[in-house]
Amino acid sequence: MVQQQSASRGTGWQPAQYAHFHDERARPFYDLAGLVQREADMRVTDLGCGTGELTAWLHEELGAKETVAIDNSPVMLGESAQYLRPGMRFEQIDILEAAKKYQGAFDLVFSNAALQWILDHESMLPQVTSMVRPGGQFAFQVPNNGGHFGHQLPAIIAREEPFASALGGLVREDPVQTPEWYATFLHDQLGCTDQRVRLEVYAHPMDSTRGIVEWVKGSVLSWYRERLPADLYPKYLEEYEKRLVAKLGEPSPYFYTFTRILMWGRMPE
Repeated sequence: MVQQQSASRGTGWQPAQYAHFHDERARPFYDLAGLVQREADMRVTDLGCGTGELTAWLHEELGAKETVAIDNSPVMLGESAQYLRPGMRFEQIDILEAAKKYQGAFDLVFSNAALQWILDHESMLPQVTSMVRPGGQFAFQVPNNGGHFGHQLPAIIAREEPFASALGGLVREDPVQTPEWYATFLHDQLGCTDQRVRLEVYAHPMDSTRGIVEWVKGSVLSWYRERLPADLYPKYLEEYEKRLVAKLGEPSPYFYTFTRILMWGRMPE
């Protein structure tokens, strides 16, 4: 297994918090699905399916013969039963372990906002795309918002005491590369001459800058919540909010931009 900071959502993930911005987080999923070329009787996997709500939509939208929804968070999958559809099944397994298990098994490998949790994309991408049958498709979306102060700040605070000692020096790294890097890698390393890679800026108007706190509580801050002592995480969160407001001010409303990379490719025959 490549070095990873867990493709798992783990115990730090809270479905209700993640769903706080349900519509905003769903929009890239639908855009990514729009890149998929529809084919009859597809066998599909959704890597990092979460609760499976959007996976169920994808399964029905594609008219898939079978969809295997994969996540290794028991917390997220605990809510999946309500979204089960005929031809769908859920499996609790790590993404890279699934890549070993399902070599060449799918017509479409789909992943929305999950692969950013795995380090070393140069090693990860060949593993994950090995799940695609020859001539099959993949569609991936990863956040690319590392340039926003709200996404830089968690690591800045984590390097300071008392958090650094409590984390044992761990800091959540961002392995996401540039769109150009992905396009070149898909072509040169995976042989995908038929591909689409695009950078999309999603606009999320919020009541104020404090809305960013609620957003990142449902994503990157969950990583720190899972690893910090229960009595220390509230202090970490308080420090995050204080510094965020000090840097960005408190304009109301606040125009929050979130950049993502969407990529689609067809594997060579």
